[in-house]
Amino acid sequence: MNPTLLVLAAGMGSRYGGLKQLDQLGPNGETIMDYSVQYAIEAGYGKIVYVIRRSMEVDFCEHILPKYAQRIPVEYVFQELDVLPEGFTVNPERVKPYGTAHAILVAKEAVKEPFTVINADDFYGKDAFRVMANFLRCPQDPAAPQFAMVGYRLENTLSENGTVSRGVCTADENGHLVSITEMTKIGRQDGVIRNAEADGTFTQLDGKTPVSMNFWGFTPLFFDKLDEMFRDFLTAHNDDPKSEFGIPAVINYFLTSGAATINILDSDAQWFGVTYQADRPHVVERLAQLK
Repeated sequence: MNPTLLVLAAGMGSRYGGLKQLDQLGPNGETIMDYSVQYAIEAGYGKIVYVIRRSMEVDFCEHILPKYAQRIPVEYVFQELDVLPEGFTVNPERVKPYGTAHAILVAKEAVKEPFTVINADDFYGKDAFRVMANFLRCPQDPAAPQFAMVGYRLENTLSENGTVSRGVCTADENGHLVSITEMTKIGRQDGVIRNAEADGTFTQLDGKTPVSMNFWGFTPLFFDKLDEMFRDFLTAHNDDPKSEFGIPAVINYFLTSGAATINILDSDAQWFGVTYQADRPHVVERLAQLK
């Protein structure tokens, strides 16, 4: 069975200053999503599913879907604040989406096969799609599920124009993920990489540390736990309009419960992306250098 590529494209891009998912950065007007889709097709993915907002639909259907209509099946689903389980209502003060784990959950009815999750505005490199597709095609024991992530070196994922959020990972001797910690204000100062903590202190980090850039591989059983955890999240945090239901929280459940093994896949792929508008020239230059 060929895997599906799930592209998270509903983020507002507030720090970037616009809909960076549709920004034409390549030498022939390509978006970063165009590169991801091309690499996924070459790796043998069978379908693309996009997660977008309703307000993006017209631009999305005009500028994105026509590129792929004759090449690979494409669907899209909406991540909106009102896409909630029965019995829950939207906090009227909430503006931003609920987070990356909620973005995956809204695609539950569209994805019935092993799937890869990526961000629309990140360039992951061709080899990442190859190694993940190979992993997802391997037969699995339903009693011992295996998930995966492609790890990137922290030092290769920073922005020179501000702090970034990263899922900082630790692994065991077998290359299995042990823990993932979401750090939201990582930057480099005077040659030192560090994260600014909420209490005003700083945690120094090793540049070689593997981090998650939201390049995940799951089987459909991931959705069942996701649905349950989102209900728990809303019960506990819906009063906080800025709270987010992120992928790291769900991953940590699988790690601590032993419900799944998560492999950190080895790849020579290089990551880069556009967190801030000032990152754009660097990304344009990197894409121009590709063959």
